[in-house]
Amino acid sequence: MSVKNILMLVGEFSEEYEIFVFQQTFEALGHSVDIVCPETKAGYRLTTSVHDFGPDLMTWSEHRGHAIEISKDFDAVDTADYDAVYVAGGRGPEIIRTFPRIREILREFHRDEKPIASICHGLQVLVAVPEVIAGKRVAGLFTVEPEVALTDATYVKIGPKAALRDGLLVTAEGWTALAEFMREFMTLLGTEVIHHPVGALDQAQAAE
Repeated sequence: MSVKNILMLVGEFSEEYEIFVFQQTFEALGHSVDIVCPETKAGYRLTTSVHDFGPDLMTWSEHRGHAIEISKDFDAVDTADYDAVYVAGGRGPEIIRTFPRIREILREFHRDEKPIASICHGLQVLVAVPEVIAGKRVAGLFTVEPEVALTDATYVKIGPKAALRDGLLVTAEGWTALAEFMREFMTLLGTEVIHHPVGALDQAQAAE
């Protein structure tokens, strides 16, 4: 497996699970994940949020999450240094999509035919760059469906634990789909996880 460099785009109050679970999973697999946010520098402690539904199904609650450390100066981002880009969900996407450089970053990944992924409200950022999703089937939180209808993409209701891959694009409705979402993204990165019987590696090393 070749190591991949992944760029993660977040904003204040982006969803904690969609940041930490993604970052730690891909770093555990040996990949590199840089977390960046407009108008911030490496070392900045960004506030995250945790969202949950109920008891009113029409809305959700928001709670303060753990802080996440930004790993790179936003102004220093060069997309040539990365193999893929991921947009976390939560409240952050609503704001970061208004920054021209965020939209440029996505255009550059699309131009260079590199994998792009978004989850939950992250779809709002892709909608702000309609050429990236033109002709694609996409998923995201149900509140983004009317925005997708204004583009040439097609919103698909896939359920809370599924992910949708269309070409080099992977999307999902929310953090409950992280397992399937990351599996689909791993496929695009060419990452294969091989399971060995317990003790098999130790036995192989001992035989050498």
